[in-house]
Amino acid sequence: MYFRDVIGQTAAKQRLTHEVSQGRLAHALLICGPEGTGKLPLAIAYARYINCVHRTETDACGTCPSCVKFNKLVHPDVHFVFPIVKKGKKDVCDDYIGEWRDFVLGTSYFNINHWLNEMGAENSQAQIFAKESDEVTRKLTLKSSEGNYKFVILWLPEKMHLVCANKLLKLLEEPPEKTMFMLVSEAPEMILPTILSRTQRFNIRPIEEEAIAQALQQKFGVLEKESSSIAHFANGNFIKALETIHLNEEKQLFFTLFVNLMRLSYQRKIKEMKMWSEQVASMGRERQKNFLDYCQRLVRENFVYNFHRSGLNYMTLDEENFATRFAPFINERNVMGLIEEISEAQSHIQQNVNARMVFFDFSLKMIVLLKQ
Repeated sequence: MYFRDVIGQTAAKQRLTHEVSQGRLAHALLICGPEGTGKLPLAIAYARYINCVHRTETDACGTCPSCVKFNKLVHPDVHFVFPIVKKGKKDVCDDYIGEWRDFVLGTSYFNINHWLNEMGAENSQAQIFAKESDEVTRKLTLKSSEGNYKFVILWLPEKMHLVCANKLLKLLEEPPEKTMFMLVSEAPEMILPTILSRTQRFNIRPIEEEAIAQALQQKFGVLEKESSSIAHFANGNFIKALETIHLNEEKQLFFTLFVNLMRLSYQRKIKEMKMWSEQVASMGRERQKNFLDYCQRLVRENFVYNFHRSGLNYMTLDEENFATRFAPFINERNVMGLIEEISEAQSHIQQNVNARMVFFDFSLKMIVLLKQ
């Protein structure tokens, strides 16, 4: 992965290459920003650039020994840490490293749900377990293969177990010589304050619409007009753009479930609502949380739709067609109540409350709110 492979983010690339040229490298860099903005590929490209022997002003050379080792993400001085699920004897990241490398090389723009599916996580929730800190410590005691920098690229540090986070704190305070940590986060507020205080924060902005549209045209052959529409809907998130051009069964399922819930609640079909809640409860916890995130987004989009400002809406064609009929039911009297009920359901699912009870209760509350 090179800087040229990272979509958009021109200012971020320029700042990183400038810091290398000036010799100002942070020992612990917190790269944070919204989903789908290219934080992980940017971190990998940055590590490659730092250790490149013949780098240019804008990118790594691609031909020196260090760059060649990066081609399959098997560089001995680059260590990856990422959330995993315990499965059989698999309890540290190295047990998944083959799948991880293939996955990242195949699609560098992905989220935690895509990775969970790749691992076959089912109902399990991914985490960076306590044992991982010992693995990182052990790896960093090894001598650099080329006498250059060693890197720990930690994807989603907010998923670290508390014990793991506390153990890594010592390494962040006093890292071995020529060692660099890159923490790639989407929720820095969930990271231990003591870790945050020992990192240099580097914020990544949403990708520009023009950059997304251009990437869709060049990489996937999407027509110019269609690519512009998809880029607007993506709202700076290239993962969302990819999900729009590729068949995404999960998003279609979420849309169908949302539409059915609203129709059944409005019609007060209690028996069917109970069946609906059982269907949602049969999904894994992670998918249930994703569905509630989707509900929250669609409620907001339908509320905004009432203002007839198309530039402020980010919906697919199916969602927009539904909004023409449904949006009037989302108004100033009930929008905050709807959002609060979704948030409460999210909290209960996070706490492992019985999913059937959570979603049936949630659907009953929709009856009252939609009538307001």
